[in-house]
Amino acid sequence: MPVTVRELTPDDLTDAWQLGRLAFGSDPQPPPHATAPVPGLTRYGAFDDAGRLVGKAVDLHHEQWWDGRTLSAADVGGVAVAPEARSRGVARALLGRLLRGAHDRGAAVSALFPTITAPYRACGWDVAGALRTVTLPTAALPRHRPAPHLTLRAGQAADLPAVTALYERVARHRRGLLTRHGELFTPPAGNLPFDGLTLVEHDGDLVGYAGWNRGRGYGHDAVLTIEDIAASTGDAARALIGTLASWQSVTPTLRICPLPGDAVGAHLPLEAAREHERDLWMHRPVDVARAVADRGWPAHLRGSVEFTLDDDLADWNTGTWRLEVADGDARLTRVATDADLRLTVRGFALLYCGATDAPAVAEAGLLHLAVGADPRPLNLLAAGGAAHLHDYF
Repeated sequence: MPVTVRELTPDDLTDAWQLGRLAFGSDPQPPPHATAPVPGLTRYGAFDDAGRLVGKAVDLHHEQWWDGRTLSAADVGGVAVAPEARSRGVARALLGRLLRGAHDRGAAVSALFPTITAPYRACGWDVAGALRTVTLPTAALPRHRPAPHLTLRAGQAADLPAVTALYERVARHRRGLLTRHGELFTPPAGNLPFDGLTLVEHDGDLVGYAGWNRGRGYGHDAVLTIEDIAASTGDAARALIGTLASWQSVTPTLRICPLPGDAVGAHLPLEAAREHERDLWMHRPVDVARAVADRGWPAHLRGSVEFTLDDDLADWNTGTWRLEVADGDARLTRVATDADLRLTVRGFALLYCGATDAPAVAEAGLLHLAVGADPRPLNLLAAGGAAHLHDYF
């Protein structure tokens, strides 16, 4: 289906809202930001020959932490296509234009939460992980008393900058977590974004926090939802969990998104957890050279490998590259001839995010080998461990 894709203007936003409302079953009344320009994002629309809006997508101007460095990201949200225009190439046209715009503004990588994976795989994204929400019996939480050197108190809106700073301290050495910088993460002035905020301090410094929503009722079906939680020490994590355990008489169930390998998860009774929701997330490079050069790499790692990359939606990535990693840095340089390892952009995404290894990518048909070639040198691209995404958008 031939379409024209361009950035949406303010005059297009009501139609874009209606398209998204029908796709996602939203409230018929749009919130104020839905039909007004919003800083920190770029909205794209696809228009048919008659000028009707038949598809939309949003580029969210996020940053992601990768081993102590920030990567500019074009995270994708709000993709919707009119029912009469589906399966006719509209989403591909939208995502191709979004990637070009993101490349032009300097983005390195892109992530999204799909409602269906196939259209995004066809455009180079692949599943790199899952954001898991679990339920725990509140009574199963250990009743830790705070260590004597710690102070617990209720937080206020004035504490939110310190909360963000602690999150950044915990997140910066990880891979894939959003920085929560920028215009899209500015909370409403004077308000908390949740019902309550519990803080843990050591000599006046914040070392742990939990933002929670109380929900309704106090019977067997009452739920305490932890919207955001982080701790920089084991003592702070135990203090937070002990406070959450104190809710057991009125909220028998705790709902939480554990971040794999963090201080809080290390002290939760995860054997008692039951999965409540599971949201897959997908990743792809916007610009492979930036994605490699701008992130951090394990300081002990050293090596090189050549591979040919195919990316038919972002042709600036296509070609043969030499990856060189040393002393916490890496770079891609172009090579004139094809290599024995031929990688699809989906395979690149999986390795870059540490979601699998090169032999498995080859088994999936996302890495093609010359006769006798060994895929394992491409494990260099997967070094550093698995990426995680902890903010739903």
